[in-house]
Amino acid sequence: MSGFFNTLFFGIYPYIALSVLIVGTIIRYDSEPYSWRAGSSQLLRRKQLVWGSVLFHVGVLVIFLGHFFGMLTPIAIFEMLGISHGAKQVLAIVVGGIAGLMAIVGAGLLIHRRLYDARVRAASSAMDTFIICLLGFQLLLGLATIPISLQHLDGEEMVKLMTWAQGIFTFRGDAATYVADASWIFKLHLFVGLSILLIFPFTRLVHMLSVPARYLWRPGYQIVRERNSTNSRNPAE
Repeated sequence: MSGFFNTLFFGIYPYIALSVLIVGTIIRYDSEPYSWRAGSSQLLRRKQLVWGSVLFHVGVLVIFLGHFFGMLTPIAIFEMLGISHGAKQVLAIVVGGIAGLMAIVGAGLLIHRRLYDARVRAASSAMDTFIICLLGFQLLLGLATIPISLQHLDGEEMVKLMTWAQGIFTFRGDAATYVADASWIFKLHLFVGLSILLIFPFTRLVHMLSVPARYLWRPGYQIVRERNSTNSRNPAE
């Protein structure tokens, strides 16, 4: 029975979550383009918002990039570059730990602001509160994996997780078997992460996909007001 649930949660559920993520995001963008933004409450308790937002977003960005490249980069590339599994494990612990602490402090400030300021709470939806709390819980789970990772500095546990993630994206039918004997904390961390992808299209998180990067290369514009010769004439003329 345990094998069945392992296959269900880590062999089938990932495809359900990724399918809903892709299809749901496309449908929302097509049908509700004006909801493609994050609601603003920046005029309320602004100082706490700035500190919480900066710490949270910087920490999460580092964590996301670390997970993305760390999990999906083929193992052969690390070996070709001479980066051992142990070195990668230590790097992940140090960088991930620092970024995780930054993000959790930021999330804590944002959650406190959202729950304990009556005006911010009134301007927030139940889903807004739920998703920031869920992200905070996921960050705590990530930090909780560090003590276990410290017991496996040879990097073999990380290799299992990498093989699982790459197996999912290459449609390997036996991908779930690579995390079958992983610690429950790693499994819970993976499950919550997949669940966040599942609900992503239905939350304010979609604003992450609307980063105005095009402004980096868009040529500048200058607004010129054309003088209206008719209105500028002397009425006496």
